[in-house]
Amino acid sequence: MPAASGSVVGVEISCGLAPGPDTVEHVRLAEELGYSRAWMWDSPALYGDVWMHLALAAVATERIGLGPAVLVPSLRHVLVNASALATLEQLAPGRTAAAIGTGFTGRMVLGQPPMTWKATAAYITQLRALLRGEAVEVDGKLVQMVMDPGALPDRPLATPILVAANGPKGLAVAAAEGDGVMAVFGGIPDFDWCALLGFGTVLDPGEPDDAPRVLDAAGPGAVVAYHGIYEAAPAMIDDMEGGAEWRAALEAIPEPERHLALHRGHFTRVTERDRALLSGAAVRQYTMTGDPSEWRDRVDALAATGVTELIYAPMGADIPRELRAVAALGLA
Repeated sequence: MPAASGSVVGVEISCGLAPGPDTVEHVRLAEELGYSRAWMWDSPALYGDVWMHLALAAVATERIGLGPAVLVPSLRHVLVNASALATLEQLAPGRTAAAIGTGFTGRMVLGQPPMTWKATAAYITQLRALLRGEAVEVDGKLVQMVMDPGALPDRPLATPILVAANGPKGLAVAAAEGDGVMAVFGGIPDFDWCALLGFGTVLDPGEPDDAPRVLDAAGPGAVVAYHGIYEAAPAMIDDMEGGAEWRAALEAIPEPERHLALHRGHFTRVTERDRALLSGAAVRQYTMTGDPSEWRDRVDALAATGVTELIYAPMGADIPRELRAVAALGLA
């Protein structure tokens, strides 16, 4: 994808938002500030419905790109997502994209592990075929978008699809089935379109890393590192600062409901249990938090690793402040 107008490092700057009551206003502000896209998280146990909020944003904006990130195949029948993508394209012609993955909070808050890459790849293949107007076999029967003419945009639709992946299996699916890759750990130079999720806050002059505002804005992103590590290898948490005590508090919750507690506040707020993990050092280690020059240096470094789009996820109590601060860096 082309770099955003005014970018100083050849990286598009987009934003990632949790669908909620103020999201449309945040998307409108992001458009005014020059962000390339507004991605919205799809995790039904944590946020409002992604498609409803994308539709509202579509009719309230004119330029900014829009899309869900990331869709998890098990959450909706493939025809439902095909119809939703086509409807979004009708509301925001030429501005849509989608990201698809095996599932983090979208499945884990349901107590389920990520999907297999084989199933995810098959879903993407089916979705693309439906958007082209073809019939595909699902559960042993043919399905197709057979709406009356004019009900949706004419097919074929070539909505760009990113695959959220980092390991070799996922990257192979991204290369075979996607228009690019959405990553969380750094650039992947084998792709012309590599979108990277980033979060943190831009420090005011002289502002310390552990200031209450900083912990509010960057803290939700910092504690997600603990959540992800716990899901992958619980014992590893004990080696992290404050991890052993945090793990003991979490595992005091009965197992059948522990997954419900683990991900509360994901990318929006820090729970009382997670607050014990927060420090200026944690914010520095797990987020992009820094002063303006540090932000510019990091984005330059990301561009050198193959990142072509930074999806900045503002968090905390003052989303407009976070969007403005990153836009003021001159990256968007």
